[in-house]
Amino acid sequence: MSSNLMLLEMAAPVLEWRALAPVLLLFGAACLGILVEAVLPRAYRFLAQLVLVAVSVVFAMAFLVLNVLSAYGGPVAMGSLMLDGPTYFMWAALLVFGALALMVFSERRLNGGATAFAASAASVPGSRDEAEASAARHEHTEVYPLVLFALAGMMVFLASSDLLVMFVALEVFSLPLYLLSGMARRRRLLSQEAALKYFLLGAFSSAFFLFGTAMLFVVTGALDLHAIHDAVAGTTTERGLVFIGLALLSVGLLFKVGIVPFHSWTPDVYMGAPTPVTGFMAIATKLAAVGATMRVFYVALDGERWTWQPLLAILAVLTMVIGVVGALTQADIKRLLAYSSIAHAGFILTAIVGASQIVPAGQATSAASVMFYLVAYGFATIGAFALVTMVRNAAGEENGLEAWAGLGRKNPWVAGLFSLFMLSFAGIPLTGGFIGKWAVFTAAWRGGYWWLVVVAVLVSIVAAYLYLRVIAVMFAAEPAQGTFVGHASGWTWVPVAIGAVATVWMGLLPDQVMQWAAMAGGFLR
Repeated sequence: MSSNLMLLEMAAPVLEWRALAPVLLLFGAACLGILVEAVLPRAYRFLAQLVLVAVSVVFAMAFLVLNVLSAYGGPVAMGSLMLDGPTYFMWAALLVFGALALMVFSERRLNGGATAFAASAASVPGSRDEAEASAARHEHTEVYPLVLFALAGMMVFLASSDLLVMFVALEVFSLPLYLLSGMARRRRLLSQEAALKYFLLGAFSSAFFLFGTAMLFVVTGALDLHAIHDAVAGTTTERGLVFIGLALLSVGLLFKVGIVPFHSWTPDVYMGAPTPVTGFMAIATKLAAVGATMRVFYVALDGERWTWQPLLAILAVLTMVIGVVGALTQADIKRLLAYSSIAHAGFILTAIVGASQIVPAGQATSAASVMFYLVAYGFATIGAFALVTMVRNAAGEENGLEAWAGLGRKNPWVAGLFSLFMLSFAGIPLTGGFIGKWAVFTAAWRGGYWWLVVVAVLVSIVAAYLYLRVIAVMFAAEPAQGTFVGHASGWTWVPVAIGAVATVWMGLLPDQVMQWAAMAGGFLR
């Protein structure tokens, strides 16, 4: 009898379909993509997946813009998601970067009519099954629904105002990335090793996140970020459990951001994964992880700033230093960019440490500074990895830095565009990277962490040598034998061109993007 009464008292879930349309469209398209793989003949799958991806991303962006223009936001999905300014800004960035990355996924001309993905990723490398699949010109078109699942999971992850929903979203976007990392057409064993290491890294991340969530739930009795904030602020006992939960939850999030010492195997994953996947993960995963990290720290743990700010400041220093020093020792361009991404995570962390949610009129919050930085870094990253796919030898893609020697004489356009992206990574004036660093350093300075800004500037000077060294190799060294620039199609050149234009535009005229980031404001509770 009591169970029947409980069923009667349960209310049907309320979902705001229009507000959730951008995410639901991607999830729906991903499910349809799996159906396409099961139903359509192999010859028609590539075109069908491209149409499905294009339609879903365009309509998701259209609904996103419509919701922004009509100021449609606040808590949705029974309070499990928060649609505020940062959510909309980062959703838009994810859709743009996802669309550009998917173009690089679709490149076929560089590999003789095939994509960069293995003909049969489930086959043993070098086996007869793999040879037969390659001879039959098979390809994994299911990479497109996998990317859509990852994008949708990332969007939910950074918008979650409930730790349990955040964990589910973490798994939804992580699992497709584990699969994509092991599907490289070339250097199959290295790719499979990268997938295994990424899986283990993600398992550690998930475990820490769950333990931290459990500890905070024990103390607060809540999973909602706002309720956790109120409970932690009113707790005078059991402070030890609060600190343990805070630490474990932070470790789980910082694993995904790539913060030292939680960066283990990140360079190996960058090196082994297919280059289009590496470019996608380098910005999309970081953007989603940084968005979720800021939401947790600025909403749930805002009252504990005196606890986490000094710790994050120390981690920021370690991350910047180890990232740059590690990059200086690399002879592989993808590993070099991996350590570079770790260093950039440290620069981003400097603004998060500043934690300036309320600032004087006309100045950007820490969240706005981080969002601008992520956009500037994202365009340069997508463009750089697209160019990496073009540098080749007789066997395929060539990532050894010595093979890039003299590239400026062989193809000045490719070398010049790659140099532009390197200058943006270095934070050289007239590039988006310079304005991005100025924004995050200003946020940290305003928050009282002037010494952290001094360290970041010194590290940036060392990092500039790193990127200038790559440029010098391309233009000053004698051309390497056997290396050439492949003839890519528009699928690769369009992301490169957009990345280059955006990098210059954000360096010369950053006001528009900065204004959008500032208008996004802070995180709602």
